Amino acid sequence: MPVNGRWAGYWALLGARMKELWREPEVIFWVFVFPLLLALGLGIAFRNKPADVTPVAVVSNTHAQSVIELLQRSPARSSIHADVLDEKTAFDRFRLGQYSLVVTSDDNGLHYRYDPARPESVLARSQVDDALQTAAGRSSAVKTETTQSSEPGARYIDFLIPGLLGMNLMNSGMWGIGFAVVDMRQRKLLKRFVASPMRRTDFLLALGSSRLVLMIIEVALLLGFGVLAFRMKVEGSLLAILFVAALGAICFGGVGLLTASRAQKIESVSGLINLVMMPMWIFSGVFFSYERFPQIIQPLIKALPLTALNDALRAIILQGDSLASQWVPLAVMAAWGGLSFVIALKWFRWS
Repeated sequence: MPVNGRWAGYWALLGARMKELWREPEVIFWVFVFPLLLALGLGIAFRNKPADVTPVAVVSNTHAQSVIELLQRSPARSSIHADVLDEKTAFDRFRLGQYSLVVTSDDNGLHYRYDPARPESVLARSQVDDALQTAAGRSSAVKTETTQSSEPGARYIDFLIPGLLGMNLMNSGMWGIGFAVVDMRQRKLLKRFVASPMRRTDFLLALGSSRLVLMIIEVALLLGFGVLAFRMKVEGSLLAILFVAALGAICFGGVGLLTASRAQKIESVSGLINLVMMPMWIFSGVFFSYERFPQIIQPLIKALPLTALNDALRAIILQGDSLASQWVPLAVMAAWGGLSFVIALKWFRWS
């Protein structure tokens, strides 16, 4: 086609537009990379497996062993994994999504506790009851009773709210710091700060700690909404929750600062922030338990800062655990935040 032909202007403008898109990392990320990462992560979590194992908690008492023996005699024994736990541990782990069903046995028969809002829990109730009845030798050989976990503290929404809080703290920390730094760099404001007698460490610390004020509002709004709208129970100390949320905000503020330490354009930092946050959106147990992922990658998932934040928030909010009992996830967040800030201080570009 001749350069000066009818479509010359069209092809020139189209080529210019495609070059502009190629130079915008966030467009490339959202259009090409994001769908692939989302498909990969969810494909691993909900992959087709030869035998999907249903995790079941059996409450420890004098009848628990008979339940285990029935399950082991059942033709479906390979697809059911049962652990004998004390009652409190069984219900706590059921609320946290680690088990799909809780079975309690007594002189009157079997008692199932499941969550009707979780499809895997509904399926587990039917699967386990069928396995036990079949192993007992005849249809409905064992008398059973079923309880729906619809009371506050044992529902899917109770599992979800702490995860959404953790995700929101990550998003606000990463975007609030990373975007602000690059915006100031583009407007040449960082050069003016460097020329002032202000210490650079104070500037970076102020940026990181600025998230604490917004953190208090975020925690109050989201937890307050859960309590008022869904009658959610907050079992733990509010001070402990605020401490964990503050550490999470500082941690992700440091990660956001590191992400923005060298970026020159808002488009560049947008792509970097999305690239950092994407694995945590998928793997860190915001919307479903990360126990669904293969065991071999569990240590890597637990080393992610959002996983640590979500685990600590759920343990305190849903189970009433103390801060001291959550020293491992707190140490993970402190390490991420501290190392990110130290590296950012060294790599930070002021112009």
